Amino acid sequence: MSNGVTAGPFYDQTWNNTYNKHMIRPTNIHSVTDFTRNAKTYIDQVKESKEPIALTVNGNAEVILQDANSYQQLMDEVERSRFIAAIREGEKAVREGRVYSSEEVFADLKTKLGL
Repeated sequence: MSNGVTAGPFYDQTWNNTYNKHMIRPTNIHSVTDFTRNAKTYIDQVKESKEPIALTVNGNAEVILQDANSYQQLMDEVERSRFIAAIREGEKAVREGRVYSSEEVFADLKTKLGL
């Protein structure tokens, strides 16, 4: 790392397992034309390495090819992040006093529903 911090084995392993697994290596960037000619090879590579491949059109990344399990793990991480963000927002609302009693909530619902 260039920040001058000496990274220990735990940090290195965490970085590699958490952050690098979704990064696309320069060697994993290929044209759609090349992919079309060698689709099976690239699919086998992605399945074996668990590393995504970027496919380009006219030199611009257009599509990411990723194995299904890694994609599902990524979506699970996104969902977990959204869940944590929602919890943090709720905690912030409590700290700021933006809370309502159940009586207030039900009274408001009755009014809105005309009950």
